Amino acid sequence: MKTGNRGPQRSLSDGLALLVATGLGTGYCPVAPGTVGSGLGIGLILLFSRSNFMGAQRLAVYLPVVALISILGIWAASRAEKIFGRKDPGQIVIDEIVGQLLTFGLLFRHPSYPLLLLGFIFFRLFDIVKPFPIRRLEAVPRGFGIILDDLAAGFYASLLIFLLDRIWPSLV
Repeated sequence: MKTGNRGPQRSLSDGLALLVATGLGTGYCPVAPGTVGSGLGIGLILLFSRSNFMGAQRLAVYLPVVALISILGIWAASRAEKIFGRKDPGQIVIDEIVGQLLTFGLLFRHPSYPLLLLGFIFFRLFDIVKPFPIRRLEAVPRGFGIILDDLAAGFYASLLIFLLDRIWPSLV
């Protein structure tokens, strides 16, 4: 990042990192940017559910997509932390997007709207409360910690969604 007459000049890769880290700018929302980022994750889930993938085939495509977005998110969040000059700034929401995506990772079919709402609530609850070991994962340096704690919250929410699907399959 160079400094010019009008403040810091950002490179193209800085701009791309900010675009990814802030969830296409949703992280700049003045109220509840993490919740807005989670909403973007739900939008991606709805887009993904338009595919014809079901069962194990769905998981074989879905989980690598989550992994790829996570890797991209780690890079972008690490870079964005440097740009913003502080650890885990609120504008970074790629972690909420990835965590929300993972919430539906163990589901073998496309979620219904009630299940999407429950998954959204479960993920946000685990992301805010941070049960063991989520809080410890936040301490991992750079973008890894930013992404890992939300992946753990998404995994916990995914377990609940999976159990709910087994107990009450008509909800899906």
